[in-house]
Amino acid sequence: MISDQYHYILINLLTIAYPLAQSYEPRIRFLSNWRAIFTATAIAGGVFLAWDELFTALEVWGFNERYLLGIYIGRLPIEEFNFFLTVPFACLFIYEVLNHFVKKDLLGKYHQSITFFLLLCTLFLGTYFSPKLYTTVNFYFAAILLSLQFFFFKFPWMGRFYLGFFVSLIPFIIMNGWLTGMFTEEPIVWYNDMQNMGLRLGTIPAEDLIYLLGYLLLVTIIYESAKRRNLRSDLD
Repeated sequence: MISDQYHYILINLLTIAYPLAQSYEPRIRFLSNWRAIFTATAIAGGVFLAWDELFTALEVWGFNERYLLGIYIGRLPIEEFNFFLTVPFACLFIYEVLNHFVKKDLLGKYHQSITFFLLLCTLFLGTYFSPKLYTTVNFYFAAILLSLQFFFFKFPWMGRFYLGFFVSLIPFIIMNGWLTGMFTEEPIVWYNDMQNMGLRLGTIPAEDLIYLLGYLLLVTIIYESAKRRNLRSDLD
């Protein structure tokens, strides 16, 4: 049996264990992009940790001390900081593995349609459920990034991003289910249902899927930009 206080830190370790072990795999050479990984993780993590701190203060969500080590920075447990290191690392690893082994851009010709559909959904639901903070802020944040992609930047890798996102949902649902009480007597992370739609996938608030979408899209935008910039620097 796992001692209660180690649950969240164990989730972090399991999230990163396989990607980290395979990061030196010679066909992928994932860690050769360490500068881009660090840049994307640091910038996106800073944005989302600030959001996390604010929503914790507003009691949109919170943490169950029973499942924590008891070390805090501000209102956030140290495990939450680790979350914003392990999740982007694991998801970028999945993204790069799929880029290497799935040669065809399976969703490339559909990505604008997917973006448009998600943009309509996030704008509609964010507005309909206003002023529920988690729903509105989460959906509008994703809508802003989707709008930038759809109307302005038209990133050529969006089909690849969506494939990576859909595959990442599998481990995310397992680990987030653990966090929200699927495998424990009480949730490790609790949500105030007055601030969300009240719709759950098992124990997971439906908004968490859009939260992951917005977070990973921001991470990938920064990651791909940093990769191109680093490549130009290396060539110079």
